[in-house]
Amino acid sequence: MHALEIVWDPIKFLDLGFFKLHFYSVMWIVAFIIGFLITKRIYRHEGQSDESLDSLFIYSVLGIMLGARLGHVIFYQPDLITDDFFSIFLPFKFKDGFEFTGFQGLASHGAAIAMIISMYLYNKKVLKKTVLWILDRVVIPVALGAVFVRIGNFINSEIIGKETGSDFGVVFTQLGENVARHPAQLYEAGCYIFVFLILLFTYWKTKKSDQQGFLFGLFLVLLWSVRFVVEYYKEPQSGEYLSNAIGNVLNNGQILSIPFIVIGLYFMFIYKPKTN
Repeated sequence: MHALEIVWDPIKFLDLGFFKLHFYSVMWIVAFIIGFLITKRIYRHEGQSDESLDSLFIYSVLGIMLGARLGHVIFYQPDLITDDFFSIFLPFKFKDGFEFTGFQGLASHGAAIAMIISMYLYNKKVLKKTVLWILDRVVIPVALGAVFVRIGNFINSEIIGKETGSDFGVVFTQLGENVARHPAQLYEAGCYIFVFLILLFTYWKTKKSDQQGFLFGLFLVLLWSVRFVVEYYKEPQSGEYLSNAIGNVLNNGQILSIPFIVIGLYFMFIYKPKTN
């Protein structure tokens, strides 16, 4: 081991006998709890009721988890649809023997799409303001939640970075190798902290929070620009069929990030809300 290498060989779960507590799942739970507390403060600042906040939490959890899972299957592992269909929606695998796996294989692109859809339904059924009003506010806790999700990926030694070609980096021993790689998960998590702080400052300290759609657009531009750049340091994930279609110029994660960045720029600089 060289001085600049970090050997990473953590335990991934606590075996409680009747149940395995996966730390990756814990990171998702932490993300939702902290997100709930941040949103609670925002809602009270906006004069919204606790009942509407409770409904928001339910819509967010169901929508984001389902979307993240479906996004992974559609974009990266479509073979699960025919090979092990029920494992898509349940924290178990059934192929080659029954096993509790927790919710693994979650894609942020799917989560983002599902967040927009679930917020549309939430606004229509509960809040009755505008979809952009709620999106401008929920993106703040979502940005912080993304930090914990990437830390969970690091704990699981997944979504790993490329080899550094030097003594600098992290050795993921659970992958059965002894090479230093970029800790791409931590790069991403660290950048998302700044995305969260920028959004938080913009909401509390500027008038841009009054410009409908601006915070939502800023979130899309910042978060997916980070994702686009960090992808250069990641190993390609399975199912890179979009990348293959354009000659591997960009990988799947980068291709899927571009539309979100474009949409974000639209809401920041072009979109004008309808006036009655």
